[in-house]
Amino acid sequence: MAIGQIKEEQMHAAQGRPDRQGNFAKGKIPRLILSIAVPTTVAQLTQLLYSLADRVYLGHLHDLSTAALTAIGLCLPLIAIILAFCNLFSAGGMPLCSMARGRGNDEEAALLQGNTCALLLWSGLAIMLLSYAAMRPLLYLFGASDQSYPYAREYLEIYLLGTVFAQLGTGMMPFISVQGRASRAMLYVISGAVLNIILDPIFIFYLDLGIRGAALASVIAQLVVCLLVLHFLLSKAAVLPFARRHLKLNWKRSRRIMGLGSAGFVMSSTNGVVQIACNLTLRSFGGDALIGIMTVLMSVRDLIFEPTKCLTHSAQPVIAYNYGAGIRPRIYEAVRFMTWVTVLYLGAAWLLIFLFPEYILRLFNADGHILEAGVHALHIYFFGFFFMAFHSCGQSTFVGLGMSKKAIFFALFRKILIVVPLTLLLPHCFGLGSDGVFLAEPISNVLSGIVCFGVMWLTLKHLTVKSR
Repeated sequence: MAIGQIKEEQMHAAQGRPDRQGNFAKGKIPRLILSIAVPTTVAQLTQLLYSLADRVYLGHLHDLSTAALTAIGLCLPLIAIILAFCNLFSAGGMPLCSMARGRGNDEEAALLQGNTCALLLWSGLAIMLLSYAAMRPLLYLFGASDQSYPYAREYLEIYLLGTVFAQLGTGMMPFISVQGRASRAMLYVISGAVLNIILDPIFIFYLDLGIRGAALASVIAQLVVCLLVLHFLLSKAAVLPFARRHLKLNWKRSRRIMGLGSAGFVMSSTNGVVQIACNLTLRSFGGDALIGIMTVLMSVRDLIFEPTKCLTHSAQPVIAYNYGAGIRPRIYEAVRFMTWVTVLYLGAAWLLIFLFPEYILRLFNADGHILEAGVHALHIYFFGFFFMAFHSCGQSTFVGLGMSKKAIFFALFRKILIVVPLTLLLPHCFGLGSDGVFLAEPISNVLSGIVCFGVMWLTLKHLTVKSR
């Protein structure tokens, strides 16, 4: 981009709205981020709600609620791995595509988009086939017992059919937002979510399919979202072309995509590792019921944390675009905005969790024993919850700047170097027992939040000084 053009855009940066071509060098930074974050948050919350709907409905199954929640908890590590591969390609391809658009190279952006789609397609097929082949040993590795394995198998046998649909629908969704069509992406997700929420009670209760019905509803919803996303990308409404030639795998582009997306991959896959560690430890200290409680707590965490994740992820294309265009002050402004908003939001959420724990838990299960034990675990698990905002802001900034090594390090730092060791060790210390498993999360939030954000801030200061 020419120097004169950059100066002109900086002069007008405080005016106007983001254009429909996804030009993030113009307009106010908060408005730019929110223009993506608001529809994205609505879409992702709706998508998360339809995945949580399975747990809500199954948590109220007569005589089978605890077994059903435990089964979902056993499947979560594999679901996290599937999401990890989606993030590996999507979270890598989207910022690179945005950087290419910031440099005015739409052809390269289209090739990056197509390459990402091809990677999502082939990885989805491979994961589905491998998961079917190794289902039994995987579920026992994830903490299944002879009593809980049949329920987990019933769910997974159906759920895996939608692996390719989930990969393409979820993975290609950010490319719609990058093209300035975040509202359309929101509508697509809502369509799938509403369908899933309608189908869940029909399949689970009316057709008496139980846990299989929940999985079937998810697969159908994933298929609908996938078809809607691909239809838009192939239509004339898309800014970037999406022809067959763009789908050809290119090793150089694939390596760049996976290099930058490795942070998202590590974040998601380590969620699976943490879930496995929790399942195995809780089974030793309290059996399948505690695995069900942890499933509920993680569901609550995902639901409340989703707006934070959406906001910080929505800042990535803004940061990446301005980094590609060489406008450093706007990067700095974007980081400050998302940090203040997410810290205040998670602080308020923590207060509500502390004051009204039973109301939150009753959404997922009405069993008296689960509620009593769950309130105690919830207070421990969510202590200092707002520190997650600092880690999320630091992580997203590193990804937006294309600093994949730092992003990967801090993803590993939080989950592998802090959460997993503490999950395995704390239950044996000071007589903590199962409380030690729930205590590992807040300790990791504080430590990783302070360190990750501190390093990111120093890095950002260096970039700002360098640009002067």
